[in-house]
Amino acid sequence: MSQPGNPANSSSSNSSIPVSEAYWSLVDKADRKFSKIRDLPYYERNRYDAYFHKAFKVYTQLWKFQQENRQKLVEAGLKRWEIGEIASRIAQLYFGQYMRTSEASYLSESYVFYEAILTREYFKEGFFQDVSLANKQLRFLSRFLMVCLVLNRREMVHQLVNQLKMLLDECKRTFQETDFREWKLVVQEIMKFLKADTAFMNIRPFRYSVVLEPHPDSLTPVPPTLTKRYLRLQDAILSSYNHNEVKFSELTLDTFRMIQSLEWEPSGSFYRPNNRSGQNGGSGPSRSNFSQDIVDPTLPSNPRKSILYRPSVTHFLAVLATICEEMPSDGVLLIYLSAAGSGKNVSSSPAGTDLGCESINNAEDIDKTRSPCGQVEGNIGPQSGCLSFGTRGKGGLSCIYPSDLVPFTRRPFLLIIDSDGSEAFETIHGAEKGEPTAMLLSSSATSHSVATDYSRHGSLFTLFLTAPLHAFCLLLGISGSDVDMDTFSKAENVLSSSLSEWGQLLVTSESIDQVWAQILNDPFIRRLLLRFIFCRTVLALYAPTLGKKEYVPRCVPSLPSIVDPTTATSQSVVMKIAKILGASRSFVFTENLVLPEN
Repeated sequence: MSQPGNPANSSSSNSSIPVSEAYWSLVDKADRKFSKIRDLPYYERNRYDAYFHKAFKVYTQLWKFQQENRQKLVEAGLKRWEIGEIASRIAQLYFGQYMRTSEASYLSESYVFYEAILTREYFKEGFFQDVSLANKQLRFLSRFLMVCLVLNRREMVHQLVNQLKMLLDECKRTFQETDFREWKLVVQEIMKFLKADTAFMNIRPFRYSVVLEPHPDSLTPVPPTLTKRYLRLQDAILSSYNHNEVKFSELTLDTFRMIQSLEWEPSGSFYRPNNRSGQNGGSGPSRSNFSQDIVDPTLPSNPRKSILYRPSVTHFLAVLATICEEMPSDGVLLIYLSAAGSGKNVSSSPAGTDLGCESINNAEDIDKTRSPCGQVEGNIGPQSGCLSFGTRGKGGLSCIYPSDLVPFTRRPFLLIIDSDGSEAFETIHGAEKGEPTAMLLSSSATSHSVATDYSRHGSLFTLFLTAPLHAFCLLLGISGSDVDMDTFSKAENVLSSSLSEWGQLLVTSESIDQVWAQILNDPFIRRLLLRFIFCRTVLALYAPTLGKKEYVPRCVPSLPSIVDPTTATSQSVVMKIAKILGASRSFVFTENLVLPEN
């Protein structure tokens, strides 16, 4: 983007009328293109890409035209907020393209345009005379907030939140007859979101950082003797809907965490504490330098993601069908669904069955490929449970059933279900239409100490998959202020090295199922699976819920027994971390388990 707001050389006003006519003709054309692309659904990807390039071409022409003819247009009546509106539309185009492609360069370009609007104060002129202008400024700040959240520019986020609150207060005083209740809710949402996502947030990014984690080229691959093919994560569908869940606009906290966990952290000169938000305007870095910081050419591209907010089942299936149709032969799809369970199978075992403390020594209780609902593999009955993605709850267009996914199992995918009804989806195993499905399923019950705080912290299971040590601390009631940086860093180092060791065990295990072996070479999937193993081990050893299967997450197919929670290797990891954090008494370990002196 050329630096916005630089006026062109002045010229005679005699030609201002034809220039203004040409300008407004371009504006009208750009508006039509923008409206078309804004209304296109996620599942029409090819049409969206085509419209994006057409719309972007028109807006590039429009931006260049207003720069070259700025003085004439101003004399003809062009307002600064109208220039800001063009820049805002371009920023929205970039952000929309990022959400559909996951290419970090689009996200950075969106940030550059929004930051230019902020520093040049395009919407400030006439703010107190026109309520529509006031709303434009509030909408701009809200959109910029979203970009900064996803980009993890926390200092800028807090700056924008303060500005949003001040502007809203001024609007209430200036336009007393106007109702700003919706904007008050926006402020409340972002404040709640930031409060939930603040603890430990500056210690380790959610994104995959090659500064802190193994470079994908250094990961030990699964040997050819254990798998016939190697698949890579190509696409992801992410959707969550829970009562009173933390969200900002249409981005829920759980989805926000999953988005970042499936992307590369900008590396090199960009990886440093959040101190770059002071860059602004013409004095800041050029776009090319910014993009170089964002994109690491040595890494593969981010997997594409489709973020669905409270989707109807028809919309969800349309997106799923499109992705399956477009997926390359070496691709795997990740489906993440987080919602309350509804209509559990009537033949399921009663929740809360106490297995006794001795069950910690029975690994077979942890993973089963047979449905807990008592159904034979491959038989998905009409009474299977479902996930509710709407307020009306019990079936219909707002519910996703296991049987809805079965027709798409002609393609390989990893299914992550975060729900108290997750067990219903085990019935997919054995009913696939060609490709066995890998599944990570949350526990059907949550420890009482954490369950009551769901509306403040998001899902514990999802947090374990995206920030495992943060989840460990949350489970034990440890806050960021309770742990000094050195102690937390020590625990992080122990966890990181332990996950790497588990990864080595998995890729060299001759008993690993082909379903896992073919996707373990993907760094994102490997990291998710290793964190799942940690989550399962922690919850299996957690004293308040010891011996109760409903509190332990499950995976299908089963993993090799060498990473079972019963093994000394797995338990020693939890013991080390618990000892560092002073929480050893919160867990029950196998008798005579002793940590090495080092």
